[in-house]
Amino acid sequence: MDREKIWNADAAGRYDTPGTGMFAPEVLEPAVDRLTRLAGGGAALEFAIGTGRVAVPLADRGVPVTGIDSSRPMVERLRAKAGESAIPVVIGDMATTTAPGEYTLVYLVYNTISNLLTQAEQVECFRNAARHLEPGGRFVIELWVPELRTLPPGRRATVWQSAPGRIGLDTYDVLRQHVVSHHFRFDETEQARLYRSPHRYIWPSELDLMAQLAGFHLESRHADWNEAPFTADSPSHVSVYRLPSAP
Repeated sequence: MDREKIWNADAAGRYDTPGTGMFAPEVLEPAVDRLTRLAGGGAALEFAIGTGRVAVPLADRGVPVTGIDSSRPMVERLRAKAGESAIPVVIGDMATTTAPGEYTLVYLVYNTISNLLTQAEQVECFRNAARHLEPGGRFVIELWVPELRTLPPGRRATVWQSAPGRIGLDTYDVLRQHVVSHHFRFDETEQARLYRSPHRYIWPSELDLMAQLAGFHLESRHADWNEAPFTADSPSHVSVYRLPSAP
């Protein structure tokens, strides 16, 4: 699947759901609160800034925010909320593209590192974060834990959502650590609409090794932005990686 076709104007329009879903205050505000603290008074860089779901409220808190994103349609929607002078954005791949300046915080939220479909690209993403950070700077990743415990032997798919008007299921390729998320939306007619997105899933321990290769150490890991304890049953995590401070 071509990334430009996945993150097109139609996808950008579906992404913005003000006040609901990932934009709901109970989802968004704890993330912005914690990122504000982790920035420590410095500037922040968001990889895959998208439509500005996190960047706009973070900038409203007084944190200078810059973004990198490969999708022009997503950034066009951001521009309806904040101009280039308020939140500068560089168009490009988050694994290789650089933004001007140095930052105390780089962050990558809502499972987006899994949009990079090879281990090599994901490692380069860590290295790119390290290139942008000041000594002692932090790289924050929000990511889901692979749900393979719910995948019976011989099955390739799991249902992760079943609600009125929508069904979500994931198909797994465990050899390559790939998963394709299928989002079905339908109404009272016989017609349904399908949206798909490919991902490469990452185990927490594998993520930690990627961080080490880029010079980071794991500072903390919690189950959510409210800093609940991370356990074997946690479906996702917020991991904070840090570079060594200057001598």
